[in-house]
Order: sequence, then structure tokens, then C-alpha cells
Amino acid sequence: MAMKTIMKSGDDNQGNKIMGIWSDFTRFLCDVRAEVRKVVTPSRKEVQATTSVVVVTVFVFSLFFFVVDALCRIGVDRLLMTLGGL
Repeated sequence: MAMKTIMKSGDDNQGNKIMGIWSDFTRFLCDVRAEVRKVVTPSRKEVQATTSVVVVTVFVFSLFFFVVDALCRIGVDRLLMTLGGL
């Protein structure tokens, strides 16, 4: 309806602009559809494997940060004892 009104008024530039926007939008939708077709759902075995890797990694990093925190705490305590005699 709007397109017919624009065409009758003779404003060809506005019509080209609307058609350009529409063609960009339809191209975008085609690209989205193509990308959605590429999506695959992982199998149960893959999910379990990646979950176990994540859990192990979390425990390793938590142990690492626990050790680093303990060493820093001991170092700061010794430094304060030496400097301040607490």
C-alpha cells in the first residue's frame, strides 16, 4: 500500500530506499536461516565429556588459587610481624 502511494507520487528515490531496506532485510533473514541450519546439538556423550573437563578444571584452579592465597597470607603475616611486631 505504501509502496503504491510512493510510486504514484513520483518520488522514486524514496521507493528505491524502501526496496533497498527490504532486500537487505530479506538477505539478512536468508543468512540467519543458513546459519541456523549449521547448528548441531551435541550428543549426550559429548556433553558429559565437556562437563567433566569443566568440573576438573574448576577444581584444579580452585586448588591453585587456594595455595597462592595461603602463600600470600603467610608472606604478608611474616612481613607484618617483621615490620610491626604484631
